Order: sequence, then C-alpha cells, then structure tokens
Amino acid sequence: MGRSDKFTRIILLDDEEPALDYMKRLFSKIENIHIVGSFMNPLEAKEQILLENIDVAFLDVSLPEMNGIELAKQIQVEKPRLHIVFVTAYDEYAIQAFEINALDYLIKPVTTDRLIKTLNRIPERDGHPALQPSSDPPLRLQVFREVAVGLTNQQSTAIQWRTKKSQELFLYLLQHHDQFVRKSALIELLWSEHDEEKAYSLLYTATYYLRKAMGPYKDYLKIDNTSGGYILNTKNILLDKEEWEYSLTSAPPISQETIDDYIKIMKLYRGDYLQEYDFWWAESERQRLQKMWIATSLKMGEWYNKNAQPDKAISLYEDICNRHPQAEDAYWDLMKIYADMKKDTLVSRWYDLLLSVLWEELHVKPNEQITDWYNRWKMTHV
Repeated sequence: MGRSDKFTRIILLDDEEPALDYMKRLFSKIENIHIVGSFMNPLEAKEQILLENIDVAFLDVSLPEMNGIELAKQIQVEKPRLHIVFVTAYDEYAIQAFEINALDYLIKPVTTDRLIKTLNRIPERDGHPALQPSSDPPLRLQVFREVAVGLTNQQSTAIQWRTKKSQELFLYLLQHHDQFVRKSALIELLWSEHDEEKAYSLLYTATYYLRKAMGPYKDYLKIDNTSGGYILNTKNILLDKEEWEYSLTSAPPISQETIDDYIKIMKLYRGDYLQEYDFWWAESERQRLQKMWIATSLKMGEWYNKNAQPDKAISLYEDICNRHPQAEDAYWDLMKIYADMKKDTLVSRWYDLLLSVLWEELHVKPNEQITDWYNRWKMTHV
C-alpha cells in the first residue's frame, strides 16, 4: 500500500505551547496527516516515538532538558528509518542536522506550503501523488479587541448570538479549544446563582444556541458532548491571538534585518484580548498577552534608541503609555531619552504624568528606582 493511501503519522516536539498549537493548525490544512502526539517534554516525546509507528518526528532544536539534535541521535539508534525534521528559530544548527541525515531543517515561522514540500521529500512518496493542502480555505477567528469570524477570502463579521450566555460559553470554550471542559466548571462559571437542576437546564439551552450559531462554520468548529463535559474541536482555523503569539515567540532577536518583521508582527495586535467584553475569566489571559506586547514594544524602543532613532523610540513609548497608562518603564524610558536630548521640561512632564496616573488609579507612587533616578536628575537640573 503506497503512502498516498494512508495517513502520515507524525510527532511534534517544542517547549513552547503556542508553537505546538501553531504547527497543529498548519497540519490541519494538509490532507492525510495524523498527529500521534504533541509534546513539550523531550523524554515523553522520545518514549512515544519508540512505542508508536511514526513516519516523521518534528523536533525543536533548542530544548531546556535536552538538545533536539542529541535527542534525534538517541532515537535513530533504535529507529534508524524514522524521518527527522528540525524546526527552530535559528539556522546555526543546520550543518549538525544534516550530518545526522535529517529530512529537513525548517526556520520559524513555518508555512503550510513549506511543510508540504518537506513531507513530499520522503523517499517512500516516489511514484505516489504528492500531498496537497486542504481545499477548504481556513476560518479566521478574531479575538483581539472584539470577536469576528470569516473565511480568509471574505470579510470578517460578528457572530449572531441568541443570548449573551451562549456567546460567553463559546468564548470560554474557544479559550480552551480542543481541551476537555467539565460541565460542573461551566455551571460554576456561568450559572452559579441557580440551583443545580436549573443551572444544567440553562447550560443545555445555551449549548443548543451555541451549536445553532456555529452552524455556518460546522466544518471548522464542532462542540462534542463527552461524559461530564464538552470539547470545542477546531479544524483549519486561524486564531489571531495564537498567530500573533507564535510569530512573536518564534521571531529571532531584534536587529537591523528583523526590525521590519517586528513592526508587522506587532500590527497584528489590534487591541487587547476580548477587550470589548467584561468576562472576569479572560482577565489573566488578557494580562499575559498585554505583558508580551509591552515587553516587546519596550525592546523595540530600546533598539531604536540605541541605533540613533530616538523619534521612533519616543513614538513607541508614548503608544505604550496611551494604551497602558500604568506601564512605568515606558514613562521612565521617555524621561531618559528626553534627558539625553536636554529637554528638561518634558522629563518633568512625563514624571508628573506617571505620578498622577498611578496615584489616581492605584493610589501608589512610582517604584523607588524611577523616583531615585528622577530625584538625582532633578538635583542637577534645577
């Protein structure tokens, strides 16, 4: 039986969960692929690879417990015919990878077309039809700022919900997509004020409305009722927050060659996660993504300032302050730039603004390091 008549069985290994999720979505667009397992722990991945009949192992190179190339060498001792593909943000290991006869070496971010080229290099495919991407266009789901959905060749639109609870149920399941969520947890989350019988009745009603709303997207989103819970299964979807996070975590360090890529990546962050929705359970994820955006913006501003582009750095820092008024480091970086530019009035203005914002919103003062810096600067600029 030729390989074109069966699934290609693969294993994924990466120590970053967003990278694993991204690879799963890419493979969901390729026909006849079966992901046997995805792992963040190399020892668990190795155990599964040795136990299962695997065609291709996609391994990250830089792993905390074990170098991916060393792991591949260990696997090849027992499974010399297994195809190894390395996936990494850097090209420094390419020579070592091909020395152990790796099938391919992929630089992040990976694309569907690049994966298909890799899989079609498998020698056993000779004489058989090549893999092709799924004929269905991906479904785009937007959760930055507000929720919208649409195929990649169409304009995104809002989903029409019968009730607010069915909308919230969908968004909570989407946040935990492809994972089991207990009904009891959903009851506690959405209907804790009702008695058990009433709460379960409301859950089943909301689930019914949810399925109705997802009807036009049934090929991409499916809610399965398992014993004691639900799973929102996704196929061939592009979730904007996951695309953004993967692009960011897989990007090489900021440099002259990569700064434009960072600009494009940061434009994908259209607003905070579910910004227009007051769901308390979304707050931790919202803050996590906010911190990533702020940290990256600060690094970009630092790079601009070090490379004699203070105006661009100032613009970035001001954007941070406007979006997140409590981001103290952005104010401090602005003060230091204006101090270097001998614009004393602006140094004091930004410190006073930080002082005012923190006191009004949190009733706290700036951290001691910023205050000490400002007081020392002020002593010489009276």
